[in-house]
Amino acid sequence: MDNFEDENPFETDVDRVPSETSSTSKVNISEPSSPRNPARMLSSTSPTLSRPFPSSGTNRHPQSTYKSDFCCGRDQWLHSGEDLEILITDAQKTSLNSNTPYITYIIRAGNAEARHRYSEFESLRSSLVKLYPTIIIPPIPSKQTIGDYATKQAKAKEDTAMIARRKRMLQTFLNRIARHPILSNEHVFHRFLDGEVSWTEVLHSPPLSLLPKNTLKAPSHNPTDQSAASAYAALPSPSATHPLRHPDQRSVDSEIFTNKFANHLSGPMEKVTRRTLKRWSENAQDYSELGAALNGYSLNESGALAAAMEKTGQAVDTTYMSTTRLLQELEQNFSEPLHEYAQFAVIIKKLLSYRHQKHVQYEMTQDALENKRELLEEYEKSEREAKRLDEALSKGRVNGLRSPGSPAEGSEGQSQPQNQPQDEAEEPGSAYLPPHPGPNPYKRRAPGMGFLNALSYTLHGMMDVDPETARRSSISKTRETISQLEDALHLSAQDLKYSSSTIQADLDRFQRQKVADLREMTISMARIHRDWCKKNLEAWQAAKKEIEKIPDHPNKRPPSPEQRTVPGPSGLRRDSTATVNGR
Repeated sequence: MDNFEDENPFETDVDRVPSETSSTSKVNISEPSSPRNPARMLSSTSPTLSRPFPSSGTNRHPQSTYKSDFCCGRDQWLHSGEDLEILITDAQKTSLNSNTPYITYIIRAGNAEARHRYSEFESLRSSLVKLYPTIIIPPIPSKQTIGDYATKQAKAKEDTAMIARRKRMLQTFLNRIARHPILSNEHVFHRFLDGEVSWTEVLHSPPLSLLPKNTLKAPSHNPTDQSAASAYAALPSPSATHPLRHPDQRSVDSEIFTNKFANHLSGPMEKVTRRTLKRWSENAQDYSELGAALNGYSLNESGALAAAMEKTGQAVDTTYMSTTRLLQELEQNFSEPLHEYAQFAVIIKKLLSYRHQKHVQYEMTQDALENKRELLEEYEKSEREAKRLDEALSKGRVNGLRSPGSPAEGSEGQSQPQNQPQDEAEEPGSAYLPPHPGPNPYKRRAPGMGFLNALSYTLHGMMDVDPETARRSSISKTRETISQLEDALHLSAQDLKYSSSTIQADLDRFQRQKVADLREMTISMARIHRDWCKKNLEAWQAAKKEIEKIPDHPNKRPPSPEQRTVPGPSGLRRDSTATVNGR
């Protein structure tokens, strides 16, 4: 475990001031969402917390600066500087604007109230993922059997528990966005909290309507910016598994650490937690049955025995209720946050995959640019050779016309063989003339296209096309492509630099949030077990006092001197042997 912590590439020093190279915008993205010095500490007299995880004290960082320009009332409320919390007050079944019933969640943010179904929470998150491809967007609860709530009335009790769990996790999702230094400023989120705005209209209006289908072919800092769409169209779309020639070491370390983190959470921790909760639930059910049996048995007895049996049954009932309460709090304050962080691990993997694809995109654009430049050199070489050929042919014609002793036109056919050796003597002094049509411009194309390229090249040779015009047209198109690739390479380099710094800054922020949340989770677990033990101890101490009132058996042997000196509960145990002998 020590090695695991040593390999952590994320920033854990909460007092570290980020350097200028880590700052990517006017808003400090590396600002931690957890307090540097949490004020709420666990004490022996701390009251039981009724708020679901996470509490506002864990995820809210005290604002040192406040906004002065607000886009709407929700924005002003979120950045008022107070410790505010978004609440999901209720979940109701409705059929409004739908043929089938569904669950709508009532959201209260200040004095505003909004109603949204689960699919709208899903669309909000997917929209934020596209708007901010370099930021960790909090997860929402996975879609399981909650959609069957309206149709499976026989499982109403189970679905009610699922509804309550989803309410808590969706509320956590909204509060994590509200406490994020970047996402809390997004107007799309503000409109989601405003009940007077149609969410369908928001999805079909800017900026969401301007989002590209492929975020890899859009600026990382602003995917809705279409000013350089033509340059981004020239960029390739690599796969997430494409290897890198020159990988960034810190990104590799982040990927390794994230994989270990995901394996720890989704592997033994979640499995053991689910198994523990299951056994606590079975234990609580057994206590419930045992308490009912003891209380029923006390009705058949009388005197001190009846009172003792009744008190014991009450202690068992208390254990059952406290165990049920322990189950609820463990589910709420440990199991659900643990599952949420397992989802966070998957999200971080996708974020690092996006950064990897941007890096591959940059290298592939570099390769494409180099190939086009080599192709242009070949075209220009062919053009130079063609010009030298034309010059040589022109020189040969001029020399032929200016040769001395030229006969008349009538004897041209007779004098031609005499001039032929002179022309042949001049040719060795001229430059080398390659055969038409010169080198094949398609020889450096991608493999797999050789047959088609050769066929196309042959057809072009058979057609009556001016080779000089075709060659110059190819040179012009290649130069234009090189210009586009140079622009695309510049944009790709900027995107890679921005993505690397922004993702790393948000990973550092997430690491501080994770440390604070895991601290609270473990403290909550300790407090939950302490309260469970304290409540059960009181109940069983009361039962013990009542049991001690039961008189001893009349034939019980007197205690030996050794038994008189032995303190503790063992000296108070009834002697079953004496009871049998007395009978």
